Amino acid sequence: MNIEQWLPIFTSTVTAATPLIIAALGVLVCERAGVLNLGVEGMMLIGAVTAFAVGTLSGSVLLGFVAAAVASMAVALLFAVLTLTLQTNQVATGLALALFGVGLSAFVGQDFVGMPIDRIAALHIPLLGDIPLLGALLFRFDPVVYFSLALYGGVSWFLYRTGAGLRLRAVGESPTVAHSIGEPVIRIRYLAVLFGGAMSGIAGAYLSTALTPMWVEGMSAGRGWIVLALVVFATWRPLRVLLGAYLFGGVTVLQLYAQGAGVTIPSEFLSMLPYLATIVVLVLICRDPKTIRLNQPAALGRSFHPDH
Repeated sequence: MNIEQWLPIFTSTVTAATPLIIAALGVLVCERAGVLNLGVEGMMLIGAVTAFAVGTLSGSVLLGFVAAAVASMAVALLFAVLTLTLQTNQVATGLALALFGVGLSAFVGQDFVGMPIDRIAALHIPLLGDIPLLGALLFRFDPVVYFSLALYGGVSWFLYRTGAGLRLRAVGESPTVAHSIGEPVIRIRYLAVLFGGAMSGIAGAYLSTALTPMWVEGMSAGRGWIVLALVVFATWRPLRVLLGAYLFGGVTVLQLYAQGAGVTIPSEFLSMLPYLATIVVLVLICRDPKTIRLNQPAALGRSFHPDH
């Protein structure tokens, strides 16, 4: 294959990785604060159906994205109240949130199945977009792709270059110590959970308005679970999240191209390749538990109450 034939594979990989990057960076910030929210799949679906419904009814995709972020933040707030204020188990509450999101999105989206929506248009940057080959490789994506890269830069800067990021990481390592020196542990965790919810909503919105511009029940197809695995795969580091998302996006796209090329392998096997890759990567990482222990926030998933 020449480079022109690889170009659509490259662009499709970047597009497929974009919702994973956005949601995974939100999860990373949340888990860096010590909160384990397994409800990403549900929040992504709520974001997807909200963006599609608002975008279709209002004619504004941008408004749909804003509504998706707000809707998923509302669900994340419910999770935060239950786990941070009422001290429920984070794992059980997260799983309940995932199931709730799947059911709620299916109910809300009943009237929108089969309705059309205009796909988010790719940007054409003058001069840069006209550069032979390089223009098509770097400067002809939709705005959300560039947002995901900016988000990566922003999260990296926040976590490692700001006092607020240091305090958030301190809360994730030892909330008791952070509280003893005057840090508002619960407030920091609330903000981290809300940020994770907003990013999951935006990732879901991208699914229903750009990646596959339609609403279909369960259209996230397990991406929320891949996001959670991706954060572990990245050992809670933003750069590895970015690279891992492109890896999983590439596997997803290649199996689609393989099916289109008529590869003599059952389509069901090809469809499960992204999830098989997820399992293989996690198994390889877990063979070296020292790596996990060195990078995982020490207080991840542990409840904390200032009065205790």
